[in-house]
Amino acid sequence: MSTDGQAYAIVAATFYRDLADRLIAGAQAAFAEAAGAGAQPVEVFEVPGAFELPLAAKYLAQTGRYAGIACVGAVIRGETDHYDFVCAEAARGLQEVGLTTGVPAAFGVLTVDNMEQALARSGGDKRDSGRHAADAVLQLAAIRRGLAGA
Repeated sequence: MSTDGQAYAIVAATFYRDLADRLIAGAQAAFAEAAGAGAQPVEVFEVPGAFELPLAAKYLAQTGRYAGIACVGAVIRGETDHYDFVCAEAARGLQEVGLTTGVPAAFGVLTVDNMEQALARSGGDKRDSGRHAADAVLQLAAIRRGLAGA
């Protein structure tokens, strides 16, 4: 998958800083591999939590500067319903950004029960959700480019 010289962004929810850093690194690696040697670094924007990801992604999408946005962060289940609301609205909001702007805004948010699960999915042994979010953005952007050139 190639970036074809297009610009991409990462928006990271930093409530769990260590997890955010791992997810950002995974997304950056995927974008860098797609861009090849000498590529410009992907811009990273930070927000406090997953609930803020959709609005930040919308701001970025509306600039017209980015072919796609990988949105990463983590929500870990607690003792209240807060988890359910944050997860659902972050997912809904990011989907809305993509559907209304046409700019892919991939959901790379960990929605897990505990820190062990989060670590395993942020570049650990099970998967790298940051990388997967960037890969999804690259694939969607390629489809969009292909259709625009058809």
